[in-house]
Amino acid sequence: MDIDFQKYADQAVDAVVTFAPNLLMAIAVYYIGNWAIKKVSKVLTFALEKAKVSEDAIPFLSSFMTTMMKVFLIMSVVGILGIKMTALMGILAAMSFAVGMSLQGSLGNFAAGILILFFKPYRLGQWVEVDGAFGKIEEIRIFNTILITPGNKKLIIPNGKVVEGIITNYSDKGYIRVDLEVSMPYAESFPKVKQVILDAVKDVPGVLPTPAVEVGINTFDSHNILLAVRPYAEPDDFWDVKFECNQRIKHALSEHHVKMAYSEGVELGEIGE
Repeated sequence: MDIDFQKYADQAVDAVVTFAPNLLMAIAVYYIGNWAIKKVSKVLTFALEKAKVSEDAIPFLSSFMTTMMKVFLIMSVVGILGIKMTALMGILAAMSFAVGMSLQGSLGNFAAGILILFFKPYRLGQWVEVDGAFGKIEEIRIFNTILITPGNKKLIIPNGKVVEGIITNYSDKGYIRVDLEVSMPYAESFPKVKQVILDAVKDVPGVLPTPAVEVGINTFDSHNILLAVRPYAEPDDFWDVKFECNQRIKHALSEHHVKMAYSEGVELGEIGE
C-alpha cells in the first residue's frame, strides 16, 4: 500500500496556514495582555490609595484583581486558539473537584486572608509574633502574610496558620516594655542602686516618660540580687533602647563604684569601664 506523503504534507501545510494566524494572535494577545495587566494594577493601586482605602487592604485587593484579570486573559487566549469554551468549561468542571480537593489549604488561606482584612488583628508596619515567627508586617496578600524579621529575613506565613494560632501584636498599644536584668550584690544598698539606674536610663533616646521606668527586685540567687529594669519604648525603638540602656547602666554603676559579686573565689570586685 502506497502512502501519499504529498497529500499529508499538503494537509499539514493547510493546517499550519489556517492555525498560524490564530496562534500568532493568541501569543500577541497574551504578551500585550500581561503588559496591560501590570499597568492596570499600578493604576488600581494608585486609585485605591487616592480613595483612602485601608493600606492593609490595598495589596490584597490589588493582588485579587490582578489574578482575576489574568484568568480572563487566559480564557481570551484559549478562545482565540479556537478551543470551544463549552468544551473547556466541561473539562474545567470535571477537574474542579480534584483541584479543589488538592487546594483545600490554598482556599482556606484565601478565606483566612479575608478574615484578616475584616477583623484586622494586625496592620502593615506592626511588629507581631505569628505561628512562632516574629517580625514586622510588610504585606498582607491573598494567600499569605509577609513578615520581615529583625535580622532582615523574609518570612512567608500562610494566612490559614495566622487565624488558627495565637497572634501577639506588639505594636497595637503604641508602646512595648523593654525587659532588662541587672545583678546587684547583697552588700549593696538597693535604694542607692535603684536611683543610679533610674538616673541612667531616664534620658535615653526612645525611652517613654509614661509609663514610668520600673526598677524592682526580681529574684535572689546564691551570689547576687537580680533586679528587673523595665523602661517602655515604641516598638520600632526596642533594640536601640535596650542596647543604650544597658550601656548607660553599666557606665553609671562604674561611676558610682557599685561592686559585683563573683562566684569563683572573689567576693567583691570593681566594675570596669
